[in-house]
Amino acid sequence: MSEDVLIEARDLSVHYPLRGKSLFGPTPVVRAVENINLDVGKGNFFGLVGESGSGKTTLGKALLKAAPITRGTVGYNDGEEQFDLTNLTPIELKNYRKRAQLIFQDPYAALSPRMTVRDIIAEPLEVMGLTSSREETDERVREIAAKCRLNLEHLRRFPHAFSGGQRQRISIARALVSQPQFVVADESVAALDVSIQADVLNLLKEIQQEMGLTFLFISHDLSVVAHICDHVAVMYLGRLVETAPTRELFANPRHPYTKALLSAIPSLDPDDRGKAQKLEGEIPSPTNQPSGCKFHTRCPFVTDQCRKEEPILQHSSNGHEVACHRWEELITP
Repeated sequence: MSEDVLIEARDLSVHYPLRGKSLFGPTPVVRAVENINLDVGKGNFFGLVGESGSGKTTLGKALLKAAPITRGTVGYNDGEEQFDLTNLTPIELKNYRKRAQLIFQDPYAALSPRMTVRDIIAEPLEVMGLTSSREETDERVREIAAKCRLNLEHLRRFPHAFSGGQRQRISIARALVSQPQFVVADESVAALDVSIQADVLNLLKEIQQEMGLTFLFISHDLSVVAHICDHVAVMYLGRLVETAPTRELFANPRHPYTKALLSAIPSLDPDDRGKAQKLEGEIPSPTNQPSGCKFHTRCPFVTDQCRKEEPILQHSSNGHEVACHRWEELITP
């Protein structure tokens, strides 16, 4: 595992067998994540994008050891601690929880309405035993609250007294109070107004730079990803179809799916309207996936090879990787 890599996934798969038995064959299995190879560099703001149902959240949970790993390996190495997530003991899992945290999507559902903000932020410290006294706990809570733009008066209130943006800052403070190295932000601004989104995104970027954190930022909004992320991976039906540095991906998309996602970003230019590449049909069911390339049922450039053979990620240029049989043919001159 490279010293520059914090999280390394190799052939990672997450499957969920459905309850009950099939009358006509084996028990159906939801293949939420399939054969993922991913490196998240230390100090990176790594973006993960794709349609709903593509497996982004499941992949994020697997990297946090919050979803069962069916096959493959996930390694973590921050220079001080090293973990193999496929073989964690209960004590190792507790230690890993101190170093890997999650920011939830819905700030309204993520906070207990019966706890004050102070108690919500302090709970990880008390559960993990990271402080030895109430005074030390209060000091850590005040410190992280200030970084998340929360004042002392806020700490005495209950969650119902806050707006969506303020609640999300409380969620961020709770995730960061244990001083983790790796944070998964799962659609953490999707439920917020546009102006509040910008404020929370800028806050995340400031905290990331100040604390030297590594983020996995899960989103379906490519404009948000372009603003904040250093590197981007595109998922479709549980697989990575393209990865690249953010500037490279937006300037030179290789995969037809990525091109369709980018073309759907709204533009203020009237001349650009109506040029979006429409994706026909719906994303297939993860329990009944098509053969070959999983995108071939919606791809306008499909061939017989696409229907029969599943492509693997190939190195292009400038840190670019793409899983498409025809990507070289489809490059726009």
